[in-house]
Amino acid sequence: MSEFSITSADFKEGGEIPKKFGYKHGNEVPLIIPTGLPVETESVAIIMDDPDAMKAVGKVWVHYLTHFTNPPAAETGEKMIEEPDIEGLNDFGEIGYGGPAPPDGRHTYVFKAYALDIMVLDLKEGFSKQELEDAMKGHILAEAKLTGTYAP
Repeated sequence: MSEFSITSADFKEGGEIPKKFGYKHGNEVPLIIPTGLPVETESVAIIMDDPDAMKAVGKVWVHYLTHFTNPPAAETGEKMIEEPDIEGLNDFGEIGYGGPAPPDGRHTYVFKAYALDIMVLDLKEGFSKQELEDAMKGHILAEAKLTGTYAP
């Protein structure tokens, strides 16, 4: 089996995230494609955040928290299911995706995916990043990361 990784059909690793995915320019969710999921994978969680926000707002800005059950079969390269089972609260104060919106020039955004050995996490809609991280403890089979940059 190949190593777990994530890519996007919408931008390349380290590349420019197109404007339509920005918070003020369409706020579309980019397509995240997992490959090499461990056979034991029951679900996948994704965290998207902006560590560059630390300079501007004094913290890592959370843009997206989500959990998917029934991930695509390992090695198929099929796209992630369209609708997540549950979404968390982003730092815009909204449930779901909040796209890039750097207040001070170009930022690098990090998508982290976690292959989990559990189908359902004990979370309620609007969960926080800390709640997601706590729920995943002891259940992470593999992790993958994808980065992209964005400037207004």
